[in-house]
Amino acid sequence: MSEREYPVADLPTPRETYSPGDAVSLQLDALETNDDPFENAGIMTAYNFASPANRRSTGPLDRFIAMVQSPQYRPMIDFEEAVRGPVERDENYAEQRVTVTGPDGRTTTYEFGLSVQSVGEFRGCWQTDRVVVV
Repeated sequence: MSEREYPVADLPTPRETYSPGDAVSLQLDALETNDDPFENAGIMTAYNFASPANRRSTGPLDRFIAMVQSPQYRPMIDFEEAVRGPVERDENYAEQRVTVTGPDGRTTTYEFGLSVQSVGEFRGCWQTDRVVVV
């Protein structure tokens, strides 16, 4: 899939009305039921919310899917529970920690780092710059 096919059609995309917490929630909701409405739709939704800088380092889409399916991020796919911490926001940057209980019952805590985009298709929207295990 080429960058021209970004964003993936028929899946949630960033909107100016979404807060950083909304952006994280939409991604988690999609990952919780990853293969609904089609295979890897949850991962593709996360890709739609990835900032241009994030996509440059993690894309294209097939590489992004493989990364999310790797052991580091696999607990986010079809997880059992997600406990969200508070959104810490400083103007155009925000972070939120999320502790996910994976399908195997183990917990992993991730920190989402987001920023408001200043250029491009989703200018003025919160997008994910990074997701790291903490």
